[in-house]
Amino acid sequence: MEEKVVYFNKEGKENTDDVINLVKSRLDKSDNINYIVIASASGNSALRLANKINGNAEIINITHHAGFHNPNELDISEEMLDKLNENGVYTFIGSHALSGVGRGITNKFGGVNPTEIIAETLRMFSHGIKVCGEIAIMAADAGLIPTNEDIIAIGGRGSGLDSAAVIKPANMTNVFDLRFHEIICMPRP
Repeated sequence: MEEKVVYFNKEGKENTDDVINLVKSRLDKSDNINYIVIASASGNSALRLANKINGNAEIINITHHAGFHNPNELDISEEMLDKLNENGVYTFIGSHALSGVGRGITNKFGGVNPTEIIAETLRMFSHGIKVCGEIAIMAADAGLIPTNEDIIAIGGRGSGLDSAAVIKPANMTNVFDLRFHEIICMPRP
């Protein structure tokens, strides 16, 4: 098998359209990818993806948990949740698999926990690649994607997209079964 990997000169939202086009191209070549998980806090990138792929895979949008930026507030609006739902995109709202409570402990007491080591290791590739693995775990833990077939995961840093990968997901309890089978695109660190 031979596939092209696209490397962006820098991370960031200016890569979003290219990432979506590359994911569509990879999806069009596959007859066995049925799910795409995408990290889109506001929902804008997930909506753009839905409009691009026209129902060729089930899209699960992963957004921040309530309180990520402001106490008890979501980063995604009710209006956007409705738009995504109308376009067949399910949105999962939950704690980050590779930080969650562990980050709260580190923030309070200092030090490093094992989950942060996993996250930092994935960030050695790119922040977006770390996000791809993280959202695959989150969607699998919610029962939204299977752990026995490849999916496409899309992520970035801050806002927008800059990374995509074909991944065999794993549940949190079996995190080391997670497999990155292909990198579709990522920024150069």
